Amino acid sequence: MSQADPSVIVENRSLEEKFDPEMRFRPLLPGTAWLVAGLLFALSMFHYYTAGFGLLREVTHRGIHMAFVLGLIFLVFAAFKADQDRVIPSSLWRPGGIALPDWILGAAAVVSSLYVPWIFSELAFRVGNPSVTDVAMGTALIVVLLEATRRSVGWPLPVIAIVMMLYAYFGPSMPGILQHPGASWSNIVNHLYLTSQGIYGIALGVVATYVFHYVLFGVLATRVGLGKLFIDLATAVAGRYAGGPAKVSIFGSALFGMISGSSIANTVTVGSLTIPAMIRVGYKRHFAAAVESAASTGGQITPPIMGAAAFLMVEFLNVSYQTVILAAIVPACMHFFGVFMQVHFEAKRAGLKGLPADELPKPAQVLREGWQTIMPLAVLLMVLFSGFTPYLAAFWGITACVVVGATRVPAINLGFLAAIAIAIATGFLTNLAFSVPALLFVGALLVYTWIRTDEGKAKVIDLIDAFVVGAKYAISVGAAAATVGIIVGIVTLTGVGFKISFIVTSFAAQLAETVGAFLPAWLAGAKGLTLFFTLLMTAVVCILLGCGVPTTANYIIMVTVAAPALGLLGVAPIVAHFFVFYYGVLADITPPVALAAYAGASMAGADPFKTGNTAFRLGLGKVLVPFVFVYGPAMLIVTPEFTWPSFLFVTFCAMAGIVLLSAAFAGYALAPLRAWERWLAGIAALPIIAPELISTLIGLALAAPVVVSQLSRARTARTLAPA
Repeated sequence: MSQADPSVIVENRSLEEKFDPEMRFRPLLPGTAWLVAGLLFALSMFHYYTAGFGLLREVTHRGIHMAFVLGLIFLVFAAFKADQDRVIPSSLWRPGGIALPDWILGAAAVVSSLYVPWIFSELAFRVGNPSVTDVAMGTALIVVLLEATRRSVGWPLPVIAIVMMLYAYFGPSMPGILQHPGASWSNIVNHLYLTSQGIYGIALGVVATYVFHYVLFGVLATRVGLGKLFIDLATAVAGRYAGGPAKVSIFGSALFGMISGSSIANTVTVGSLTIPAMIRVGYKRHFAAAVESAASTGGQITPPIMGAAAFLMVEFLNVSYQTVILAAIVPACMHFFGVFMQVHFEAKRAGLKGLPADELPKPAQVLREGWQTIMPLAVLLMVLFSGFTPYLAAFWGITACVVVGATRVPAINLGFLAAIAIAIATGFLTNLAFSVPALLFVGALLVYTWIRTDEGKAKVIDLIDAFVVGAKYAISVGAAAATVGIIVGIVTLTGVGFKISFIVTSFAAQLAETVGAFLPAWLAGAKGLTLFFTLLMTAVVCILLGCGVPTTANYIIMVTVAAPALGLLGVAPIVAHFFVFYYGVLADITPPVALAAYAGASMAGADPFKTGNTAFRLGLGKVLVPFVFVYGPAMLIVTPEFTWPSFLFVTFCAMAGIVLLSAAFAGYALAPLRAWERWLAGIAALPIIAPELISTLIGLALAAPVVVSQLSRARTARTLAPA
């Protein structure tokens, strides 16, 4: 079935809206719905155009993006949950079925967002000395921003922002090290509204400059059939082996994660095919849902299109996106490897078989029918690794999606034009003037496709709808990013980030001193234990914060307060950022929230909490690997510590530890594990994962009896098996 099949799209979208509150738009009357769709399409086209023809002035670009985002939020998210799922008739007090206060708040959001770009020429004279109008506009934006964020992503993030502003205002009343001189409301608004350190800061800029474009590319690439191609290839490669559908789920989610940074979108798209198949071959319902949701959370850490936090790293660390991609490759592989090993051992333990041959597609046939859909991703990577900006790469990737989507109409048979157009476009990337005829070609192709056949009309409508849906994904993350700007602004205004870092490292040092008294000096020194406890506390806070705050906001908040603490202990900046990033993503499969796990549980008809617990266990690679690359930074490739011997050693330690832990959890390796073998395998995994020679040797020595026993029992089982 085509990935663009309307029934599949509608079903997947309804599941996303059910489990992802950021996609749960309220039902609208037809006229208002067309208005919202038009605004969403205009937002996508604005970003598409600026990506290809040059961004506007920084504050102007961010202001226009925020005006669209906040204005739309008040149209598509009701103030109260009781009104979110029902259609409200139009009346004098509810024009278009939307309450009059929502229209007023939306208008206030637009005006206050565009005010700073409008006074930009005078901004240099206003910073530090805001006028009454500046303070009023800034106050209005802060109020509507907090309300928009509450509606779209919930209470936790606005509450954190409010607490931070109260901290800035009541600084002299704070206890101990947290005390500071304080700031007046005028100074707070000045810092948050008129400077680039607050609302109009890096977080909003990254969403408006990078994230939006790659989300849009992912939606379009899925619509033109790249997602279906990936799933079919995964089925062809892995479907025949033990527990085949679960392995298809892992490979399919890994491939689909290359074009989708959303855990929930990944779960419902790939899971709609793999979860029923897993249940059919014998997996328990909660396990099938857990496999898909655990694998799908890898989408946010899988290059080349990762979650928004990856683009924020580019700005925070002042490195290229190519550097972030290279650093992410091996840790992402470790995550999928961890899920794969547990699935494999579970399948062996339960005696599950693969899919029958007649249900498996042929790889050659899959590629022959869908090779065109790979072109957009190839174009994006080609441009990206040719040294051009990420948003220009996204522009050409989106253009390639439109060309491929328009030409994949069998009745027209213009598939070869896709190859020609994309080849010409990539050959003339340095000539901006060529963009105009290239886009004219795309437009003419769409018009021709529209008038030629009914199927062509459906295809064009589907592409236009993809631009609308792509913008939907950006609404909530845009509001969250702007609100995080408030938090970051207060941190820079008060210096509280370094104070919290000092508190964390001091507490970790006290724990290290207490625990170290019971351990030999050669096993763990004071500095090593301090780092370990700091990492442990950071990981726990990331997971807890992720229960109520979106991944992007979680990452920014934790980087602001935790990265300095890790830096004080000698952790390289890119390593600290990746550590926080990985644990923030883990919240999607960590109960009690675990949105991706709950989406999978709904599709499988399983218990959500049980699914979440199992998904967390399956995601052990993502739990352990961040500790590995902190102690062995060579895994990230781009760090100064990288050498091939150290990289291979660290990677081997991680893989060996993951295999042992997977076997311990599943109760099976080469043969069923006895109780003592499970305990010993689990204990041995921990020192092996620590990438140091002594600890690795200790772990291998502990694991040796388990390996010998398993080899012996597997040999005996083969001998006794009937010929």
